[in-house]
Amino acid sequence: MKKGIIFDLDGTLWDTTERITPAWNTVLKRHNLRQITVKEMQSYMGKTLDVIGKLMIPDLEYEERMKILNECCREEQSYLRTHGGVLYPDLEITLRKLKEKYNLYIVSNCHTQYIKSFFVAHKLENYFSDNECNGSTGLSKGENIKLIIERNKLDKAIYVGDTQGDLDASDFAGVPFVFAEYGFGNINRKIYEINNISELVSLSNKILF
Repeated sequence: MKKGIIFDLDGTLWDTTERITPAWNTVLKRHNLRQITVKEMQSYMGKTLDVIGKLMIPDLEYEERMKILNECCREEQSYLRTHGGVLYPDLEITLRKLKEKYNLYIVSNCHTQYIKSFFVAHKLENYFSDNECNGSTGLSKGENIKLIIERNKLDKAIYVGDTQGDLDASDFAGVPFVFAEYGFGNINRKIYEINNISELVSLSNKILF
């Protein structure tokens, strides 16, 4: 039986908010737009670019918003590939232990190169069998979770994330959800919860028995 653990990225595996906010503000300043705070950036995590655009620069037309957001993404990519983000404690050792029993994946609502930046900066690509994102498929997170499950022929899977959107995506895909309490968001119900990524080792054995 093939079993998999599918991860969200921001607020689950790493935190980039303090590092990418200056990059985004560089672009916003270039276009004479207001600067954003780290707290505001945290509130955007887990959302698709079109939703972020409506929240951040609602007065602009869609095409102009997306042009600016794509520019922000290019600016952050350059920084992240060199400097990386802040990995949550015990991440690599936990991935190593999980990899002994399970296939690992990432599904995020990010743009196309964001997951690659995570891999390049932190040399963690070998732990993951596959990944998918909204920027590549145009699909919702729930649809991308289902896509990963189908593409990799998983018999059992769980999704690990930190927002209500992650829980909703898990419900859509029909897989158990593990809430990363240390991340950015809150959820309306809790079934499984971890306070540190390392707790996933024992919890996954209970869920994916």
